Amino acid sequence: MTGEFDDLHDDLRTAARALLAATDHETPVDWSRITRAGWLGLEASGEMDGAGATFAELAVLLEEIGRAAAYTAYPSVAVLGIAAFTLVEPNPLRDSLFRDTISGKVLPIVVMPGEWEDSPENPRFRLSGDPAAIHLDGSADFVPDAPAADRLLIPARTPDGEILIVAVDPATPGVTVTNQPLLDATRIIGHVAAQHVPIRPDSVWRLPGGGTAALRHLHDRAAVATACDSLGLIEAMLAATVEYARAREQFGRAIGSFQAVQHACADMLVQARVARQLVTAAVRAHGTPTAATTAAMAKSYATTAAVQVVGKAMQLHGGIGYTWESGIHAYLKRATMNRSLYGTPATHRRTLAHNYS
Repeated sequence: MTGEFDDLHDDLRTAARALLAATDHETPVDWSRITRAGWLGLEASGEMDGAGATFAELAVLLEEIGRAAAYTAYPSVAVLGIAAFTLVEPNPLRDSLFRDTISGKVLPIVVMPGEWEDSPENPRFRLSGDPAAIHLDGSADFVPDAPAADRLLIPARTPDGEILIVAVDPATPGVTVTNQPLLDATRIIGHVAAQHVPIRPDSVWRLPGGGTAALRHLHDRAAVATACDSLGLIEAMLAATVEYARAREQFGRAIGSFQAVQHACADMLVQARVARQLVTAAVRAHGTPTAATTAAMAKSYATTAAVQVVGKAMQLHGGIGYTWESGIHAYLKRATMNRSLYGTPATHRRTLAHNYS
């Protein structure tokens, strides 16, 4: 990201790299360190003990998390959880959970499936009953970080069509959260189900404008966040490949001197620069009328490019690239997962075709 806050972003980037370097790909980043660094309150207002920063600052951290292929629930909490708290109407329970999230006492996860086709605004959960006896039913697969949650924020539709956010303790009878196996060892995914779960009235929160636009906003944020993560993967693998090509010798010379290797690295660089331009545009458009379009562009291109770049990095590393010790497998699995999260490239391209038709 470029602009008047370049120095701030550089400092944030440096601090993030130092923090994330302390763990490997399969060990969760220490949540207390994330809390002490102030990352959880980055976008929150000062009234909620936050820093009052913008999505641009959050995007810097998301890119660094991707660059490190870090195992953390931070993107789910900061991108969706904090945003959900900000969108709903203030109330005592919301305010308490909001502050507890920023202080690291609560880990809230918004129950939005990572896989969807064409209608992300359609919740998988339903509310029924009267105001004195509300019940929640529904289920959702492929929910990032759901098994780690100690509070679920569930978008649910009422009989009259309004979309609300329901705050539910995952230990509530009738609620089940099941871990779903993944090849990507840097993440966890869960299946969330609710079967006629009684809901307290103060746990049901209204969203502005009936909720549809708010839910779309959350999905756009998630798509851009995934694109930021993929951009980090791309740049990490480009840097690692160039360094390896300079050091690795074959036939008495560095492999980076071979034209075929140079062309492959040049292609990777072009993809990295195009991805950065699209991600930067999507971050700048956050919260504007063009947000859905720029998010679709960034998500479709960056996640596709990440799979291609990491695959090329594995190939250019030769035999060592296919070993467990190289670590490239962690980036390839994460890149492949990113391509599917919050809308496939094909789904986002359909969105773009519809917007420009």
